[in-house]
Amino acid sequence: MRGEKEFEHFNIRPAATGEAAPLTELAVRSKSHWGYDARFIEDSRDDLTVAPASIEGGRVFVAESADGIAGFYSLSGEGEEAELELLFIEPRLIGTGAGRALWHHAAATARRLGFRTLVVASDPFAEPFYRAMGAARAGERESPVRAGRMLPLLRYPLA
Repeated sequence: MRGEKEFEHFNIRPAATGEAAPLTELAVRSKSHWGYDARFIEDSRDDLTVAPASIEGGRVFVAESADGIAGFYSLSGEGEEAELELLFIEPRLIGTGAGRALWHHAAATARRLGFRTLVVASDPFAEPFYRAMGAARAGERESPVRAGRMLPLLRYPLA
């Protein structure tokens, strides 16, 4: 399978319910990496929150390295489209392959669950990453954080 070797440097496993708060804080740190001001980050907190119910649903996965949690992702969706809701990397580990490993794992998981397309409403700073992973720009979606702020919408075929 494409990208399978990427998993070798990271142990990717289902998140534990007790990790909701630490994963949320990782998402906040990772979003802050892009230089957003403190008000925007605080306004984004609800959107970055990992709910224990999401973890219990079995669609939140964590990448671990020798140093601990390197990042995580969460999937949602019904029918033929899965949505990559969150994919965040510990800032000091950006560029180490953790994002690539999580992306390939998310695509494989979505495929295994029967989805045909993986959709991402991306942070503008992350769009180049998703495009490098093979996702194509398919439009825009309004940000849940700020009215009028548009996010790149990308699609990745899983078939």
